[in-house]
Amino acid sequence: MEKAKVYFTSEITPEAVIRMYEALGRALSGNVAVKLHSGEKGNQNYLRPEFVKPMVEYVGGTVVECNTAYDGERNYTDKHMRLMDEHGWSKHFKVDLMDAEGPDLKLEIPNGKILKENLVGKNIKNYDSMLVLSHFKGHPAGGYGGALKQLSIGCASTVGKCLIHSGGTITDQNIVWGHMAEQDVFCESMADAAMSVAEMFGENIAYVSMMCNLSVDCDCCAVAEDPCMADIGILSSTDPVALDKACMDLIYSSNDPGRDHFIERVESLHGSHTIDAAADLGFGTKEYELIRI
Repeated sequence: MEKAKVYFTSEITPEAVIRMYEALGRALSGNVAVKLHSGEKGNQNYLRPEFVKPMVEYVGGTVVECNTAYDGERNYTDKHMRLMDEHGWSKHFKVDLMDAEGPDLKLEIPNGKILKENLVGKNIKNYDSMLVLSHFKGHPAGGYGGALKQLSIGCASTVGKCLIHSGGTITDQNIVWGHMAEQDVFCESMADAAMSVAEMFGENIAYVSMMCNLSVDCDCCAVAEDPCMADIGILSSTDPVALDKACMDLIYSSNDPGRDHFIERVESLHGSHTIDAAADLGFGTKEYELIRI
């Protein structure tokens, strides 16, 4: 597989997000889903709707999310929609909780490392293309969160999230947290699920990742650490594996005093194993050319 192109700018503005998308030369068309993280109630680090508003409007997109599998304000549709209102998403955009009503859509994964199927919000089938807007940061379960996590956990329904976290064995959100898969199995399950969504959209998907508010905790945490590193920039690619690898490489090459704390979170949870597994599955590559814009 030839090297992927990953574009980078140190400018972090709404206008820069659009430029990084345009650099890809991939114009998303039809009914465009914009997958992003809406932020758990109490979280201070998630990207605000005002920041991504020009980008969402540029593609005429609908903001899409799915319900969570953990306790909080996003695990059931009624609570999740109230929080979408509180956080301003519903004010600025059309919002679609893709698994608000069942049945889930089953995506087959015949060559998956762990999973043989992925369950996603059924409304995903209503979209012709997808823009994945990721806030790159740490994560208390996966080590880090980026494009691959948005594809996998982000697009999975509540039941799908249970399957990923348990390595394909548990579908009940009330017991899944006592039956988490071994860490590398979890990482490989995320890679499997990410592949199923990436392949569903084929050439009709693009990825932009914001490396700002770099906390070791995810936007899903109601109580999250404040950022430990200074902002780095915005990256984009048509390859989610290369994009996550490039983001991770920028962390490793940083001389920021908070770098070691961030890396400790990633390495303690084998975060890079998700990237390795995704590359091994073949829907992306770790080999990339970083092009500065």
